[in-house]
Amino acid sequence: MGEGTIRAYAPQDLEQVLDIWEGASRVAHPFLPESFVVAEREKVKDVYMPTAASWVWEEDDAVVGFISLIGDEVGALFVDPKNHRRGIGRALLEFVLHEHATLELEVFAENTGAKSFYERCGFVSISERRHVDSGRQMLRMRHQPKHQPRTPRSTVS
Repeated sequence: MGEGTIRAYAPQDLEQVLDIWEGASRVAHPFLPESFVVAEREKVKDVYMPTAASWVWEEDDAVVGFISLIGDEVGALFVDPKNHRRGIGRALLEFVLHEHATLELEVFAENTGAKSFYERCGFVSISERRHVDSGRQMLRMRHQPKHQPRTPRSTVS
């Protein structure tokens, strides 16, 4: 991972964040129609970013990734596709995990790359639902810290 800084999102980051969101969304969600991506970009801009607590990963005065929370829910975690597989997404996720004992998120079931990433980061699937706007299957995942004690297995005597 290169030298980067995690800092609070600022309104002047909006266009870079939207470009990252759109570029990463197109890579991760090729199954979504163009009209959905265009409409969702507007929702990210007008609804989600103003209400979420967000942080950005910045390198050389450029935003290359961001994470947004609404309460204990990860509403967005996106990294510029040119910077995938550098540990930026994991660093952003670990950053917010330090402040939140419980985190949940939703991911499209067809986005197997993201699902695998979240599983490697300690998330487990807890439920499924159909996404209203796209009709696609969504997985709800919850962070399960590795240090939590496991439920003892019952034994038959």
